[in-house]
Amino acid sequence: MKVISLYSIKGGVGKTTATVNFAYLNARDGNRTLVCDLDPQSSASFFFRIKPMKKQNSKIMVSGNNAASEFVRATDYENLDLLPSDISFRKLDVHLDRANRSRKQLVNTFKQFEGYYETIFADCPPSLTLLSENIFRASDVLLIPVIPSVLSRRTFEQVRGFLKKKEISIKHVIPFFSMVDTRKRLHREQMDELWEIYPDFVRNYIPYRSEIEKMGQFRAPLPAVHPASRNSHEIQMLWQEIRERISS
Repeated sequence: MKVISLYSIKGGVGKTTATVNFAYLNARDGNRTLVCDLDPQSSASFFFRIKPMKKQNSKIMVSGNNAASEFVRATDYENLDLLPSDISFRKLDVHLDRANRSRKQLVNTFKQFEGYYETIFADCPPSLTLLSENIFRASDVLLIPVIPSVLSRRTFEQVRGFLKKKEISIKHVIPFFSMVDTRKRLHREQMDELWEIYPDFVRNYIPYRSEIEKMGQFRAPLPAVHPASRNSHEIQMLWQEIRERISS
């Protein structure tokens, strides 16, 4: 089982839309896939039109005894399930701080899904906290969406610095460009510069287009609704490149 986390300190970089689309494409290829929504904003849950059960709260992520698995819900798509979040997930750091092995608790939480799911996609909140450290230690792959702008680049470099400082080893740390507007000179220049400095940036990217923004209206993965569109094709090319990187 692989744990793939979509993470950024900066909000509004297209993290959740990438999670939803990548997870759908992974499941469409026949892989049993779970999306774990760790963000109290519940955006991934919103996209899949799923609400958590009333008795669910953030304590399920630290309580053990396979508690989290009891709250997994099926989506409308074959091979794709969701562990939804709600506003209580804002307290996850508090619960983690009180738990034993607080920096590795999510490792234990995800273990309950071994043997059932082949891939877990974690949609992570934009922060750098104890939860973030848990996410890093539980992840096989860390996907970092980066808008080709100065501030988004800065947060990406902060994450790299944090991982190095904490000596956290992740098998694959893969940054990719998101919300790219190639009409902007700044975007083009930042992409060229970052590709040169950090060869681990993938070459395909997610463009900034209205069809992708409208995912919030039709609340579904874009390749499921408009499989033949240019945007869906570009997202599929990006996921294919990431998948090949993970497999190598």
